[in-house]
Amino acid sequence: MAALLAAAADPAYPAEIGLVLSNRADAAGLGLAAAAGVPVAVVPSRGRDRAEFETAMHAVLEAHATAIIALAGFMRVLTEAYTRRWEGRMINIHPSLLPAFPGLDTHGRALAAGVRLHGCTVHFVTAGVDEGPIIAQSAVPILPGDDEAVLAARVLAEEHRLYPAALGWLAAGKVRLEAGRVVAEGLDWAEGVLVNPAVARHLAGGARPV
Repeated sequence: MAALLAAAADPAYPAEIGLVLSNRADAAGLGLAAAAGVPVAVVPSRGRDRAEFETAMHAVLEAHATAIIALAGFMRVLTEAYTRRWEGRMINIHPSLLPAFPGLDTHGRALAAGVRLHGCTVHFVTAGVDEGPIIAQSAVPILPGDDEAVLAARVLAEEHRLYPAALGWLAAGKVRLEAGRVVAEGLDWAEGVLVNPAVARHLAGGARPV
C-alpha cells in the first residue's frame, strides 16, 4: 500500500488513491495513508457474516466513487457475488509465481520445494483464492543460503516495483479483463517491469517475459 501511495504522489501516475479502507482499526496502513492526506475508513468485519460485511464495505467504496480496488494485505476471503460485482476492477498481489504456492507461507514452501525461481504475481481477483487471471509477474532467484526472511525481503522489493506498475496499466486502460483473459495493449514489455534484471540475464537471448 505504501508503494502505491508513493507512486500515486507523482502527478504523471494514471491512478489517484482516493481511499484506504481496512476491516481492522489497528492496521498500520491507515496511519500512513492519513499522514499522506488520503481519506481512510474502517469497516469492521468481526461479528458480521460475509454478506453483511461486504454490503457495508461496498457502501463506503461507492461513497468515495471508487473505480478500482487494489488489495494489499487484505486477508478476508470475498464472496463470489462480490468478486463478480468488481470483475475486472479488483486486483491483488501475491508473493509467489502463481499458480505455484497459492495461499499462505509462500516463501517457506518455495524453499522446501527446492525451486530455483520465486517471485510475485499481480492478478485480477475472482472467486477462487489466488486463482484470478494473471496481469504481471516478477521473478527473483533463490540463492544458496537463503532463509525465509532473506527471500521474503527480495520478493518484497519486487512487489513494490510490480504492483504500482500493474495498477497504473489498469488505470490507463493498457490492460483489461475480457472473457476471463487478460488483454494487454500499448505496453512496452522491454521496460523490464515483468522480470527482475538479475533473472533476465539468464533468459534466452531475445526471450520476452510474459
